[in-house]
Amino acid sequence: MRKPLNFIDSFCRKHPRFGIPDLMKYVCIGNVAFWLIGAINPVLMSYLTFSPAAILRGQVWRLVTFAMYPPGNGLLTFLVIYFYYLIGSTLERQWGTAQFTFYFLSGVVLTVLYGFIVYFIFGANFILNAQYVYLSMFFSFAVLFPDMQVLLFFIIPIKIKYLAWLDALLFVAGIFTTPFPANLLPVVAVLNFLIFCGGDLLSFLPQRKSAQTINFRKQAAKIRKEQQGNLYTHKCSVCGRTDKDHPELEFRYCSQCQGYHCFCEEHIYNHIHFTE
Repeated sequence: MRKPLNFIDSFCRKHPRFGIPDLMKYVCIGNVAFWLIGAINPVLMSYLTFSPAAILRGQVWRLVTFAMYPPGNGLLTFLVIYFYYLIGSTLERQWGTAQFTFYFLSGVVLTVLYGFIVYFIFGANFILNAQYVYLSMFFSFAVLFPDMQVLLFFIIPIKIKYLAWLDALLFVAGIFTTPFPANLLPVVAVLNFLIFCGGDLLSFLPQRKSAQTINFRKQAAKIRKEQQGNLYTHKCSVCGRTDKDHPELEFRYCSQCQGYHCFCEEHIYNHIHFTE
């Protein structure tokens, strides 16, 4: 289980109504609206970006509008916005509304904090947006669905994990080619990603595997024998909840774990794989 997220998981379970349902839908609508504003009157766009000096003068709306600043000014921007929507809505379905809202807002808050820290320490009033927050969402998507294929340029089939490596190169390029202090924005976005998905990256590290092939039929028979005296059929190997105590939950078995381990719907994609 992802240790850094223990307190967030606990909060989300205790406050299931926390969060903004379909958050990315509203963010993308804001992207399109601001794109249209920029096409009509580009001067107005300068009042939507993040600027510490302007915020301290009372333009507090910039704390919100900078997160919806469009990723470009050409027609291809609509394709990028649609891609952001697909990624964000998929993450929300996978994690739940509360946890995805936490992810997006924490990325925005970290960006805001970085902007003010730089402003107060160095006196640099630089304009920034939340594009690296969006790009970091793609890292999370790639961790969850590394082998999913998409059509690059609508023609070339490519797996998400390879696009994630390309995304990583863009982050590195941004660090070395962008002037300070904007060049550290990729680092801030990656920090947010690691807080939420750092534990999941452990599953991609080389692990010592047993040469023995797991016979799922024998393992299933063993589990059924052990459960003959129990009143439940499925029990999560992480949180211990059973289908008897929580009939509303779905339980699944992880094919990447060594052995025959069951997990509830909250932990099937949120656990360290067993290597027994």
